Amino acid sequence: MKKMITILGPTASGKTRIATALAVEIGAEIISADSRQVYKNMDIGTGKDLCDYTIAGKNIPYHLIDIVEPGTKYNVYEYQRDFFEVYEDNCRRGVNSILCGGSGLYIEAVLKGYQLMPVPQSPELRAKLEGKSLSELTEMLVELKSQNKSKMHNNTDVDTAQRAIRAIEIEEYYKHTPFSGRQVPKIDSLIIGVNIDRDERRKKITDRLKQRLANGMLDEIKSLLDTGIPPENLIYYGLEYKFVTEYLIGKTTYQDMFDKLEIAIHQFSKRQMTWFRGMERRGFEIHWIDAMHPIEENIKEIKDLWQ
Repeated sequence: MKKMITILGPTASGKTRIATALAVEIGAEIISADSRQVYKNMDIGTGKDLCDYTIAGKNIPYHLIDIVEPGTKYNVYEYQRDFFEVYEDNCRRGVNSILCGGSGLYIEAVLKGYQLMPVPQSPELRAKLEGKSLSELTEMLVELKSQNKSKMHNNTDVDTAQRAIRAIEIEEYYKHTPFSGRQVPKIDSLIIGVNIDRDERRKKITDRLKQRLANGMLDEIKSLLDTGIPPENLIYYGLEYKFVTEYLIGKTTYQDMFDKLEIAIHQFSKRQMTWFRGMERRGFEIHWIDAMHPIEENIKEIKDLWQ
């Protein structure tokens, strides 16, 4: 068993397809690094594309997808805990691991071995922050991160007021609480970045959004609301769940929802790339491959680097 392979890239770059094809070649299992695919019954909106995990009739084992109930708030501390449980089990069984996803904070937290603590909610702080705009909250978060010298909570992860409040809550807790978190090792991993031309990425994002809407994304989110999940809990997840929920509860028109969501996904993918470039500045070596190259060519390049 060799060192882990990490495949990262922005949304719509085709990283999952590359990861599964590689898994077949090297006998690996995939550990997802996606902050929203952990939720059950949130399939179309999070782009799970579970059919990608079956190649020529062979099912590729995957982990950390569909592990928590929708409406709850999973976090990086829980992800790090769950990742190491899966990774260590793979190591015990002699199975290669491929970490694949676009959530930069989750990827960095496990590769760098961030020392994290579980952070309780603070009703007093939440009451104080209630009613503030996302821009005001973001400004507060930037200041706290500067004080804490923190690398957590990039804009990628705080695109709603609820998420920004939670990020502030965590930073405040870390600021005033002596560290008593778990010790975790750094992971030795070959890191592959899937690079996609900006115009091609924009086209893929728009085409994929239209496809998801045509394939039942509205019905999926409506069914979540029908189970009793409060709208604000779905809005918390951002992107598709934020804008479609607002449409379904009558806050926006369909066209307004589509236009704003399309822009938000483009902005999100740009922020993902900003995070990955930041990882390089923080000392991570990322080997970039071209998403538009034939998949066989990309697999060969990764295997050559891995050997």
